[in-house]
Amino acid sequence: MNGPGKIQVFTGEGKGKTTAALGLAIRAIGRGYKVFMVQFLKAPDTSGEQIAFKSMAPMMVIKPMGRKGFIFRRGCEPEDIEMAQQALNEARSAMLSGSFNVVILDEVNVAVHLGLIDVLDILDLMNSKPDNVGLVLTGRNAHPQIIDRADVVTEMKKIKHHFDKGVKARNGIEY
Repeated sequence: MNGPGKIQVFTGEGKGKTTAALGLAIRAIGRGYKVFMVQFLKAPDTSGEQIAFKSMAPMMVIKPMGRKGFIFRRGCEPEDIEMAQQALNEARSAMLSGSFNVVILDEVNVAVHLGLIDVLDILDLMNSKPDNVGLVLTGRNAHPQIIDRADVVTEMKKIKHHFDKGVKARNGIEY
């Protein structure tokens, strides 16, 4: 990696947080870097990026570690907490392995906000990041301590979205 890896956060109510992280991943892969993305709260084979990036292995590894369905509709259950902890362990292992230049924790801010992971565990992860690894955290409701610790924070702001008119998420566009 050219220079020390930074910690970046993509947060906010607007669309584009995961997409921004994936754009960063594409640039990294284009420069020969390896990228690991763990997806909190997302089940396998439920989003277009999981399918698309399979063809970029081994330069890009996406590991979804959630259950099907929306946690906001069904509520948090013990299995969700266990899966979030496993995802955090996977992220830490990838970050410390020396095998990846960029590690992305997709929707980790939501997992913290829902109480599935303690913010202190994320701060510990951030503080143990090797200098040569870039770390990216996505999801709305980023905790103030995560924002304070990050090097770069971008907030996506929704101005207008068709969801507000009852239009459902579109396959290939929103997921």
